[in-house]
Amino acid sequence: MRKAIIIIAIAVVCAACGNSKQGVGGELTGVSAPVWSEPSPFGMVLIKRGAFEMGSSDQDSTWGIHQDTKAVSIESFWMDETEITNAKYRQFIYFVRDSIVRERLSDPAFGGDDLFKITEDANGDPLPAPILNWNRPIPTERRANEDELRAINSVYYFHPITGEKKLDEKQMLYKYSWFDYTSAALRKYRLDPEERVKNTDITVDPGEAITISKDTAYINEEGKVINETITRPLGSLFDFYHTRIINVYPDETVWINDFNNAYNEPYMRMYFNHPGYNDYPVVGVSWEQATAFCNWRTDYLKMSMTDRNSRGRVIEPYRLPTEAEFEYAARSGKNENKYPWAHNNLMSEKDCFLANFKPDRGDYSKDGHLITSRVASFSPNEFGLYDMAGNVAEWTSTAFLESGPDAMNDINPEYRYNASKEDAYAIKKKVVRGGSWKDAAHFIRSDMRSFEYQNEQRSYIGFRCVRTQVGFSKGKK
Repeated sequence: MRKAIIIIAIAVVCAACGNSKQGVGGELTGVSAPVWSEPSPFGMVLIKRGAFEMGSSDQDSTWGIHQDTKAVSIESFWMDETEITNAKYRQFIYFVRDSIVRERLSDPAFGGDDLFKITEDANGDPLPAPILNWNRPIPTERRANEDELRAINSVYYFHPITGEKKLDEKQMLYKYSWFDYTSAALRKYRLDPEERVKNTDITVDPGEAITISKDTAYINEEGKVINETITRPLGSLFDFYHTRIINVYPDETVWINDFNNAYNEPYMRMYFNHPGYNDYPVVGVSWEQATAFCNWRTDYLKMSMTDRNSRGRVIEPYRLPTEAEFEYAARSGKNENKYPWAHNNLMSEKDCFLANFKPDRGDYSKDGHLITSRVASFSPNEFGLYDMAGNVAEWTSTAFLESGPDAMNDINPEYRYNASKEDAYAIKKKVVRGGSWKDAAHFIRSDMRSFEYQNEQRSYIGFRCVRTQVGFSKGKK
């Protein structure tokens, strides 16, 4: 009797866990998963799924346009309303800075270890910062005020000539890791040899050596950051787990290096750190740094998910938009739109410019701005997105190919190539879209594509993030 009661109890529990319907006479009803509505990401607009003709229909040898259009379909995704601003990117920098300080405060040896002093080596360069260990606990006892100040001041330096106190950009090292789901899903990389080939006429060699490329990063004995790609036999899922260390501080000297014989020192000294530029798009950020920001933003979101029902959830990461997503969003999903607005004029009916670009030879200020403008200074497109043309050109996740859409699929098209350090520099190009404040009208068209090298930093290239929409969403439709 007791055994029968236990069996009945187990059956009831299993039925309850599966949320299955009761009293249906043994019919197939399915097992539903718990419903979890993904919240609307702050500051983002939902771009609903759709299809459009990707690429320019113009054939213009003067501008080098020789590209056919391709009909493609795009899944729904969230996109930042504006470019990432200096203030938002500075939050990332300060997170890295505070994490370094936190790490040093948790080290018992910090108070008497000269390793953490900002001293100079033989070449006059500051000593490198240690890589963060996120799992080390902070001691419960409060440290002396002297040690706290020392830890805080260790991430700053004083200019030896001007005496200016500044954040030490050489220490702003960010270490992040990611799992390559795409590579791990390919049949040729299956851990079980029997799963690599579906053709039953082929005899699978269980001893076949499958090699895999893996990105890894570390600090060597000299304190130098080493990012390298290693090739080794496939052994486990950890071979698809990559690590990278990157300095994420933007290059403030781009204002000097991009423009020879120009007085742009005020931008170099003030643009990123002065509060007057808080709402201006961040520049001087490479594709690699923008990718690191997206990774941090994803981790930052995960850290905020303290609700019991959200723990362990698999969430869609923040990432750079694909080339197709950017063009689709810029054109408001309409084939006839060459610009983010609904006509081919560059000015409104009231003779106001519709974007921040170079409207005339040498006259950058004709549209009201000399360099970049505050984000959202111009009207949004029909999707509610600002500055999809002009202001700053924007990084995409897509690796650059001359053939463009022809080399991609027609569903969520993307060509991705994670170039290793050993690869030729010529193949380390990423697609840049949207045009910038320094470009003529032709180059801010939504259907125009350009490229830049992934480690290059420019005064006219910024970025914004996207997230693929999953399941139910609240907010703007």
